[in-house]
Amino acid sequence: MIHEIQEGYVKTETHRGITTIEFFHPQGNSLPYKILDELAKSIHIAGHDDDCKVIVIRSAGSNIFCSGASFNELAAIKTEAEGTHFFSGFANIINAMRKCPKIVIARVHGKCIGGGVGLVAACDYAIAVSGADVKLSELAIGIGPFVVGPIIERKINMSAFSQLAIDAISWRSCDWAKRRNLYAELHPDIASLDEAVLKLSTFLTHANPQAVAVLKKGFWKGTEHWDEFLHERAAISGRLILSDFSKIAIEQFKQKMAAKEKQSSN
Repeated sequence: MIHEIQEGYVKTETHRGITTIEFFHPQGNSLPYKILDELAKSIHIAGHDDDCKVIVIRSAGSNIFCSGASFNELAAIKTEAEGTHFFSGFANIINAMRKCPKIVIARVHGKCIGGGVGLVAACDYAIAVSGADVKLSELAIGIGPFVVGPIIERKINMSAFSQLAIDAISWRSCDWAKRRNLYAELHPDIASLDEAVLKLSTFLTHANPQAVAVLKKGFWKGTEHWDEFLHERAAISGRLILSDFSKIAIEQFKQKMAAKEKQSSN
């Protein structure tokens, strides 16, 4: 099933017990609210589908797995309620993965920025390709990784998370991400990446679903309050995105992107 969204889409396919959820947006696989919403719904539906035994999250295109929040939508936010609503989209995805009784594998074919890092961290197992570097850029636009922060910290520990959150302008290499356990596996090329994803997902289609469900609960122990907690964190970002600092930073970013696009078209 394909849901087309603002020049992008979320596509779900199930084959031999493997449900693949693919998203795409022409602006670096960014995440407008409708894509966030469809991803959360798709994960929820797959988690309760008896034909689905394991879920693979992937994006289309090349080079960038996910560039995080849509800057066009960030720039359009006018009230705290609108801001909270937008950032709750990230909370909904994390909570959908948290409650899903199936293992969720991330197929990471390129760089991850901001909310994209959170998306990977929320998956139970991430398999990446060389070059899949990471960056948390939120502080550079006047907010912070408040919604995705808890799951990233949980996955890579507070020290590594603080490094990412503080140095919001520098990339951390894929090797750094692997050493900090954001990535479970790192492969030299796309062919070996896909081979690894298929091998693990196929194995999991033969696993006892009841055992998997119990295992998942153990992975997320201590997060039972996250329905409320992550939405409270969304409200923080929703308030800060209205600051003059954020508005100026976002506008400057959009101008830079427009200049790059104009240069590349000449």
